[in-house]
Amino acid sequence: MDLVVNEIFGPTVQGEGRSLGRRCAFLRLGGCNLSCSWCDTPYTWDWTGAGDSGVAHDPRKELHRRSVEDVLAELVEFDTDLIVISGGEPLGQQERLIPLVTALVGRGKEIEIETNGTHAAHPELVAAGVRFNVSPKLSHSGDTRKRRIVPAALTSLSAVSGSTFKFVCRNTRDLDEVAELVSEFGLRSVWIMPIGRTADDVTKHMTELADAVVERGWNLTTRLHTLLWDDKRAV
Repeated sequence: MDLVVNEIFGPTVQGEGRSLGRRCAFLRLGGCNLSCSWCDTPYTWDWTGAGDSGVAHDPRKELHRRSVEDVLAELVEFDTDLIVISGGEPLGQQERLIPLVTALVGRGKEIEIETNGTHAAHPELVAAGVRFNVSPKLSHSGDTRKRRIVPAALTSLSAVSGSTFKFVCRNTRDLDEVAELVSEFGLRSVWIMPIGRTADDVTKHMTELADAVVERGWNLTTRLHTLLWDDKRAV
């Protein structure tokens, strides 16, 4: 069964979270069940111009059906220890991902999947040792709570060893909303990441957030790829 792929690129570095700065390759899948207004990858799902940019992207140009064998061969060619699978929302295709992930793990690769936390983890991905970087969306994303917060999915992902929870925040007021979700779902390994598509925006928001994040006992991550390359694609 083919994967719906947006882009594959590398070697690069993981720009966010616990693996910040690690050399890796990226598999970015197409499609998303959310529509965050500030999404930094609207070209994976926004065909109508619903996001902040107002740009309608063309799925005929952005989405490509690729066989697992082809994707595997391209990712292995980058010769990185870490493979990051992102989107869009990659767990929307998680059953199709199982043979790819199994093959990559068999070749000694570490796998991280970036997810918005609205899909429960497939047991075969969990068994393969995938690490889930879960990024539940806050109210400023523009989506309703019912769409962006799926209790059964968050409960499933929080039970997986090694899962981290990464929240995109603008300012310290957003941290109260994060605290409510952390308490409600018993989330551990919490990371706060500043919103921003440019280096200046990331630095501005991170500076405002830093002290309050440390005081709450959480972790702080920058967006390294944005600091280095701004909003450039496929670096």
